[in-house]
Amino acid sequence: MATIGQVVEQTSGSEALTRARQRAVLVPDCMVEAKRIANTVIAGWHGRRKRGIGENFWQFRPYSEGESLARIDWRRSARDDHIYVRDREWEAAHTVWLWADMSPSMMYKSTLGNVSKESRALVLMLALAEILARSGERIGCPGVMEPVSARNAAERLAAALLHAPLTTGIPDTRMIRGASDIVLIGDFLDDAEAIMAQISPLARRGLRGHVVEIADPAEEDFPYAGRTEFTDPETGDKLVSGRAEGIREEYRRAYIARGDGLGEGLRRLGWSFVPHRTDQLASQALVAVHMYLSGSPPRSERSTRS
Repeated sequence: MATIGQVVEQTSGSEALTRARQRAVLVPDCMVEAKRIANTVIAGWHGRRKRGIGENFWQFRPYSEGESLARIDWRRSARDDHIYVRDREWEAAHTVWLWADMSPSMMYKSTLGNVSKESRALVLMLALAEILARSGERIGCPGVMEPVSARNAAERLAAALLHAPLTTGIPDTRMIRGASDIVLIGDFLDDAEAIMAQISPLARRGLRGHVVEIADPAEEDFPYAGRTEFTDPETGDKLVSGRAEGIREEYRRAYIARGDGLGEGLRRLGWSFVPHRTDQLASQALVAVHMYLSGSPPRSERSTRS
């Protein structure tokens, strides 16, 4: 059977410099792609217009159970059988922290995916930075760049990433002070409970979070058959299956259960969860995350896994 995915060897020790150079080559192309996608997505949007604490009227929206009754607009509600809330426009600059996983597992790309997981994560992070910077928000990256409010924040972030150290796992967020949003982009292939144990303290500190799960189609569909060798890019451990198709259903059940468990755990914390595959358009994930950041979640809060 033809090779479906590229084997990624673990990068460590003297190979760290090579790995950093590979990322340095990747970042400029990702910045170009990010700007293209941002320009496409932002067309027709109204900059910083989103629900917030300002004085200007923005929109009416249906009342949600648990909201303060003082926010109900009774005059608008009297026109029909629905209860409406009057939203105001956000008028203050906000800090959004962006982070993308650059661990070895993100380098994977199968023949079914359009790009590597690492490339898609970088494009989404830089495109978000571009859109948010145009909206006047402050953009930062934990351990890489302090928050800045500038039109060229995306370019600054790209330059900072060229010299950023290689890290794995959820980033160190001790430098984050006050109420902020944080967007975490990665494959999150660890056990859901282990990931939640890392994320829960962030939520308890008041961080509003948004998790984008990047998956290669082969990781979800498991198209392997016959004798197949699987390699863990993080540890180098190998598993050889004589008939890979024989474990397909069991694998898919475990994979779906992990994603469902992660999504449910995040929603209990009040965080959003956006699953995204590298055979989909990057703009799909970008729009979903931006809507969550704006306080208007997309109609379908989670992609259906078939």
